Amino acid sequence: MRLFECGTLVPGCEWHTRADEDAEVVRRSVEHMRQAHGETIIRETMVENIKARIRDENNVEA
Repeated sequence: MRLFECGTLVPGCEWHTRADEDAEVVRRSVEHMRQAHGETIIRETMVENIKARIRDENNVEA
């Protein structure tokens, strides 16, 4: 399972998502950025920043 925690990109945000595929994690994260953070334009750099912060859930320290 792959994990993205928004707080790694937007300090203070506690939203996170999990999915089997990175593409689904990115899709959900982009939708979150639009709805919660008011991002109207999602640039490639934003997608790259999201991808860089996706981790394997099994490797996340508690």
